[in-house]
Amino acid sequence: MDSENVYRELGERYRAVLGRVRDAERAAGRPGGEVTVLPAVKYADAGQIAYLYAEEGLRDIGENRVQTMLEHLAGLGAAGGAGELRTHFIGSLQRNKVRYVAGKVALVHSLDSAGLASDLSRAAMKLGTVQDVLVEINSGREEGKGGVMPEAAADFCGALAGFPGLRLRGFMTMGPAGLSQDGYYNIFTETYRLALDIWTKILHNIDGPVLSMGMSDSFVPAVAAGATVVRIGRAVFGGPTAPAGAVVKGN
Repeated sequence: MDSENVYRELGERYRAVLGRVRDAERAAGRPGGEVTVLPAVKYADAGQIAYLYAEEGLRDIGENRVQTMLEHLAGLGAAGGAGELRTHFIGSLQRNKVRYVAGKVALVHSLDSAGLASDLSRAAMKLGTVQDVLVEINSGREEGKGGVMPEAAADFCGALAGFPGLRLRGFMTMGPAGLSQDGYYNIFTETYRLALDIWTKILHNIDGPVLSMGMSDSFVPAVAAGATVVRIGRAVFGGPTAPAGAVVKGN
């Protein structure tokens, strides 16, 4: 298959995902365009990103690995750049690599420890900036997985006030793999309620939090549960995804 057809199919998959997200918004009684679709570009190349940027209006991408992020940035620069593209770091961030991320991404989605908060804050302050972050919540209470346990999330968020290089913008969760669509909806709804409770009653914030929930197999129930960002990899760049059945529940 020639490159023109590859890019055309890529654009079709991206538009199909956008359409399914907008359908899920309508089914949940939410305004259209409220949810940001964040392609996870772990297995994409710079050419695919550049195509979606130039031809499909892509403006946000999610990076899982520091090395891949640096390669993408170098490739985009060599191709003439994508000046309005916002990079989000959505993967597990190692403390010895925060210098490559702090001040260089729009949002870190995976903050889950005081040690990482300290290193990330210090790196941002050295650059004279404040790094926007999301606290990752281990909504399924899975051992060996990243994220703050739900019962510890409020105290952890309160402690972030002690890191002047960070600005808490909201929350992220993965959700256990292999759940039914209703199972994902229930997990994401619990996280939504916890996040809102922390945001309004403990942190006393007036504006709404960013809620990064849902991936290729779970973004429809995530939208129904209140996600403001969905992280989509396979459904855009190829690979098996969950059936397109809609969840019509809403908050």
